[in-house]
Parts: sequence; structure tokens; C-alpha cells
Amino acid sequence: MFTLNDRFIVIDTETTNSLDDPICYDVGFAVVDILGTVYEKYSFVVADIFLDKDLMSYAYFAEKIPQYWDEIKAGTRTLKTFHSIKNIFADCVKRNNVKIVMAHNARFDYRSLNLTQRYLTASKYRYFFPFGVEIWDTLKMSREVLKGNNNYSDFCWNNNYLTARMARRYTAEIIYRFLTGDNEFEEKHTGLEDVLIEKEIFVFCLTEKPEINGALWND
Repeated sequence: MFTLNDRFIVIDTETTNSLDDPICYDVGFAVVDILGTVYEKYSFVVADIFLDKDLMSYAYFAEKIPQYWDEIKAGTRTLKTFHSIKNIFADCVKRNNVKIVMAHNARFDYRSLNLTQRYLTASKYRYFFPFGVEIWDTLKMSREVLKGNNNYSDFCWNNNYLTARMARRYTAEIIYRFLTGDNEFEEKHTGLEDVLIEKEIFVFCLTEKPEINGALWND
């Protein structure tokens, strides 16, 4: 289905406000191919949101705020307005001829990016992603690929990676632990760092099922 010339973007956001109405303060993304090779990567802190102390007090990982300041000062993350981030992202899509952008639990990141766009522009501009880009979900892909995988079933049962209804869980952290055999691995819950594990989940799913269609709205 795909070739080594194809480029994809994996994106991840960290948010404040609420899980129902998430507003992002951290946007990380990377351009990758079907082998997981990274061609470009970006880590942005959304200045419009991050500098709002009241809004950031509701951040799910508010304890990481000092870490972000340290990394901004060190130059490993860049403080940018959301408008600038959107333009950089759009240029990256165009430059790499990207047709597919993906995230793990893509509904959440899609919602957080669009909601942030609407919040900051009073809904004058409503959508973050360039027109025509397809949104894929590595969570959906993982469920399809792993649903009949007995090794994953055993892994979840043996480590109690189960929902309240005793179903297997499919978080990026758990799947990455399964893929690497590193049961001590902990997700960073920062945009770019999470992107770099989610792209490995994409590669795994594509290797296991090359014909897979991970489109979010292809139900």
C-alpha cells in the first residue's frame, strides 16, 4: 500500500482545561516513513496557553510546568504562538507531501487542536489541520492488529493491564512495553517524546498488516 517514499506525520498534544474540552499547551510532531525513520521533528509549547497561569493550573500534568521552563531555556522546546505552530505544521505537510497525519487516540488530539484554534480565535478559524489531510488513529490500528494476538492477551492478563470489565487495554505505554519487552517503560506525557513511541506502534501495525486502513472516520 505504501512505499519508502511516502511520508507521514505523527502528532501528540498535552492539554489543560478538561478531558471533554481539552486545550493544548504542548504540540509535538514528527515526519516519518514506514520504517519509522524520522526526517523532521518539532516540539512546541503554545505560548498563548502556557503563559496563562490560571488556565495552566488545570493542566493534567501541571507538575511538569517547571520542566517545560527548563527545556525552553535549554532550547529543547520552543515557545511559539499557536498561529505560528499551525503555519509551521501546514508548511511541513506541504513540503513533505503528507497525506496522512496520525495520533494514538486521534479523536482526542484532533479535538484538542481544533478546540484550541477556536478558543484563541473566538471561532473565527475552526480547524487546525490543512484541508484534505486524512486523520489516522494508531489506537484503532492497534486494536485491529492485536485483537487476535494471544501473546498480547497473555501480556495484559499477566500484568493486569485490563479495564474494569476485564478487557485488554491499548494505551500507547502498554503497547510499547509489549513491543519492546520493557515492562518498566513509562510514557513521558510530553508531546514529542510520546510521538517517538507512537510512531513505533504505527510501524508495528503496518508491518503486521500492510493493507490496514487506520482512517479515523472509516468505520
